[in-house]
Amino acid sequence: MDRVSQHPSRPLRELRGSELFRFRGKAPHCHRTHCQSGLGWLSFSGHARSAALTKRRITPNHIAVRIRRVLKDGGSASHAKGVQWFFKEEIESRGWYTAELRKVAIRFRRAIVHEVGTDCLLRVSDKLFQGRVLEEKVFAVFLLEELVDKFGDREFRLFESWLPRISSWADHDALVHHLIAPMVAAKTARAKDVLVWAKCPSRWHRRAACVALLQGTRQKMFLLQIKQLRNLLLRDEDDMVQKGLGWLLRETAKADPKRTVPYLMKIRQRAPRLLLRTACETLPKPTRAKLLPYLGFQRRS
Repeated sequence: MDRVSQHPSRPLRELRGSELFRFRGKAPHCHRTHCQSGLGWLSFSGHARSAALTKRRITPNHIAVRIRRVLKDGGSASHAKGVQWFFKEEIESRGWYTAELRKVAIRFRRAIVHEVGTDCLLRVSDKLFQGRVLEEKVFAVFLLEELVDKFGDREFRLFESWLPRISSWADHDALVHHLIAPMVAAKTARAKDVLVWAKCPSRWHRRAACVALLQGTRQKMFLLQIKQLRNLLLRDEDDMVQKGLGWLLRETAKADPKRTVPYLMKIRQRAPRLLLRTACETLPKPTRAKLLPYLGFQRRS
């Protein structure tokens, strides 16, 4: 029987840490089975508020520690080794697949918001988006992604403060694409920050300047800012920045090909190969054929 049905009204504050995130078995072979059993204790009812009378006080740090334990105990060592293949920099991974990680985060989000509120959820996420463990940072984003339309300038500044903590393209894209970009699209005045990031020495800030406009460009927004970014970053030598700008131009070309394709034709001889190749990925074959020869991709006879 699932632990939720066994303890339908036991609030979070009444549970011991060892009970809260208990896993069956020694070495999890299936994320789904072990995460469901481990998270079954995160069940709340109308009696949850009465837990305030208990001696134990649940803090954001307490919750973050328990989440880290879940991620460590529920990961796959073999998958963690394979994750490194996707990164140039050294990555610390617990070996989780994205879909399973998101499912667990959703259950935690519902429980935390129900019991201690959204402010506590933000503080938990802030604690998780530190260090170098990939899944902890992505988990922090997954906790918040469904609430982003409710956030304001205070939360935007919080997410901006996470940019210096980025250690790979994966936690960067999770943060910027899923949290920051929707907020920039929702309030266009925030786009002014993008141009500031584009001039930053940090590669991740410069990449963020591009990725932060993705949600907006899909709605044919930020044409002026995108033009400014092109001028600032077109000759950037960092491959992460080139891919970020190429990604932005690719999405812009999909949304507004009439204005974007002529620009790509204009810069085709001076743009970095990686940038132009990324920008052309979804263009029609005849259009790519006009651009790709400049990248040395001519067909062999």
